[in-house]
Amino acid sequence: MALAAVDKKQLIFQWEGRDRRGTRVTGHIAGPSQQVVRAQLQRQGITPRKIWQKRATFQSRSKPTAGDIAIFFRQLATMLSAGIPLVQSFEIIGVGHEKPSVQKLLMDVKNQIEGGLTLHDALARHPLYFDALSINLIQAGEQAGALESLLDKIATYKEKTEAIKKKIKKAMFYPAAVLGVAVIVTVILLIFVIPQFETLFKGFGADLPAFTLMVIGMSKFVQTKGWFLAIVAGGGAFAFGHFYKRSRVMQENIDRLLLKMPIVGPILRKAAIARFARTLSTTFSAGVPLVEALQSVAGATGNIVYESAVIRMKDEVSTGQRLQRAMENSGLFPNMVNQMIAVGEESGSLDTMSSKVADFYELEVDAAVDSMSSLLEPLIMVILGVLVGGLVVAMYLPIFKLGAVV
Repeated sequence: MALAAVDKKQLIFQWEGRDRRGTRVTGHIAGPSQQVVRAQLQRQGITPRKIWQKRATFQSRSKPTAGDIAIFFRQLATMLSAGIPLVQSFEIIGVGHEKPSVQKLLMDVKNQIEGGLTLHDALARHPLYFDALSINLIQAGEQAGALESLLDKIATYKEKTEAIKKKIKKAMFYPAAVLGVAVIVTVILLIFVIPQFETLFKGFGADLPAFTLMVIGMSKFVQTKGWFLAIVAGGGAFAFGHFYKRSRVMQENIDRLLLKMPIVGPILRKAAIARFARTLSTTFSAGVPLVEALQSVAGATGNIVYESAVIRMKDEVSTGQRLQRAMENSGLFPNMVNQMIAVGEESGSLDTMSSKVADFYELEVDAAVDSMSSLLEPLIMVILGVLVGGLVVAMYLPIFKLGAVV
């Protein structure tokens, strides 16, 4: 309880002062109060002239992201390899970070290590930010006396997986954003622009084209029932998200459907294989037994279909089946991947061959995302033309008809 109280009070302060030589110096330091920070600086031979608590900007109030954690592991691996003590490494990384949330997280871990916990035990106190795979690998590194090497592997693994995630998000964001803008523009036209044309058409005293009447009807419906549609759409999205998070069957069915989609499916499949191979390479090279490694690999694939398949593969391997045969039985891995894994098993270099598979499929994902963007651009333009252009044509048809009569 006392430790938790100290963690809660840990703050980041900026300071200005002069060292023993009289040179003006500035910096950041962690502490529970200005008085404690002043005492810490004085013990370091610094005469502080000004100390103030570092304020958080709007952007920096966000929680630590997976990218922040990946950068932290790379920084920690680099500092330990340079011979900097563990606690001091946390101090340097934490105080120097721009996000107060990351600063507090790292200062909490530092204080827990100073309180007697090992690194993996301290990280395990924060499961929202440090996954079980990283904690298990760090524990193995501490026990084997190779913490720096394991941290380097974790950093590489995190950087690679984050790169894959960013590519997938890039592939999904562009078409979703453009279609979202198209829907917003269409709704604005239906609510504000079409009624102006309707008022104009009433003075024509002539029958309007069927297409124009249909668009005017849509406009009236959106104006009168738009709020109802918005509530239904919002409620549907909320219900979908609610049940999706709680139903594994629903998640598996949706993931299976996404894998079968013509454009998105191949990208998601390649990304899952890349994550599978990268995680297998990282865990196996760290000395984790294959069966235990597959348990970690399952949760890292990012797709429940592949996760369930890897769990079945783990059960088969635990009964004496070769990994390559178990992968073939799943039916989810291309023959090239199966053959690479078979070569790795035969030659005793499973980690190396898995890494090569991961490298190959990471490049494949990158190329597939670029191809998808090039393919979707003309398709999106067509959709925009149909939505917006259709409304414009519908409004000008009566004018063209009137001009033809005159």
